[in-house]
Amino acid sequence: MTNMIKNPIKNPRITEKASFAQEQNVYTFDITAGANKTEIKKAVFTLYKVKPLKINVLSVPKKNIMSRGKPGSKSGGRKALVYLKKGDKIEFI
Repeated sequence: MTNMIKNPIKNPRITEKASFAQEQNVYTFDITAGANKTEIKKAVFTLYKVKPLKINVLSVPKKNIMSRGKPGSKSGGRKALVYLKKGDKIEFI
């Protein structure tokens, strides 16, 4: 049986706060629940061909919302902040 590691990065997190952070070479990604920093570092290198300086992993809390007058909730999750060198860039299409 081969040891296949799935990609820990789900998608880039496109928010107003994340776009301001990109000006300082900090990129934000939604990640899977079991991902660790070394897996994320390898995935960023294979996907975008840039080597991260540092990675911070944060949990996103679950939030209660009202949708069409009914209570609901936004599922939480995890996100990773990926710090790059000054000249490096990641392009999202």
